[in-house]
Amino acid sequence: MEVIWISIAILSAATIGLVNILDSHLISKRMPSTRSYLLVVSPIIMLSALIIAFLFPLPTNLSFWYLMVAVISGLMRAISVIMLLYTLRREEVSRAVPVVSIYPVFVAILAVPLLGETLNYLQGLAIAIVVIGVATISLKKRTGDLTNWLGKTFLLLLSSSLLLALADVTSKYALDYFSSWNMYWISILCIATMLLVISMRLSVIKELTQIIKFRSVLMLVAVNEILVVASAIMMFWAMERGPVSLVSTLTSTRPVFVVIYALILSRFMPNLLLEGDLGRGVILMRIVATAMIAGGIAIIYLV
Repeated sequence: MEVIWISIAILSAATIGLVNILDSHLISKRMPSTRSYLLVVSPIIMLSALIIAFLFPLPTNLSFWYLMVAVISGLMRAISVIMLLYTLRREEVSRAVPVVSIYPVFVAILAVPLLGETLNYLQGLAIAIVVIGVATISLKKRTGDLTNWLGKTFLLLLSSSLLLALADVTSKYALDYFSSWNMYWISILCIATMLLVISMRLSVIKELTQIIKFRSVLMLVAVNEILVVASAIMMFWAMERGPVSLVSTLTSTRPVFVVIYALILSRFMPNLLLEGDLGRGVILMRIVATAMIAGGIAIIYLV
């Protein structure tokens, strides 16, 4: 039985990694703008959230304070997602996703003052390993073999990661009252609402009418959002049967799958993603850096 929930947690990480790949392809290659993509996505994820809300209603003795915390958590998660989607239009998915995925490090740090938890020596070392890994994977070459930081994009991704960590910390607090399914659909409704507010423009609607092969794009978006729901269901299923710290560690290995997918697609379908020069040196650097990030996160949760 133990092998089953471990396999399901890993499959959840692999699935959400595929979602990030599809997000990158749709935003950078299929959609005229990020807002047009958000306008297509928001009704789909809102429908899925409403279905889950019907199946898993809120507690009868509803606490306004806990509800407010849950909504704030959902809003922070929504802003984090929007930041990531915005960067995927102009940045390589195999570089962007690993930066955002260091959020468990921020969770560990925030848990000290907010939840009364402590960091030991190995966990502090793990933070340093993850930071070095992020610094490595976030470097890119310019003409003349000079290396530079991602600049504003890196800061945006780092902010997305921090917001995601804050969302997780507040979610953990709210989960004393709500179920994990309640937190899921509350967060999704917050995300869908914010996406609609940002993207609902006449100019964006006009952009959608100009999309070539709109039906195929819509079907691909629908498949992508189904994968989002499937990944979440697998994660919650694994959490019900295994220690949450171990499940979180396994699901946070998403960057490893993103890099693997990106490397494979860059070889066989080079025009599918917005990927730059992928020579042997770049490939080796990203593999090592991603392994450092995943390893550092694992230490934080396992020690």
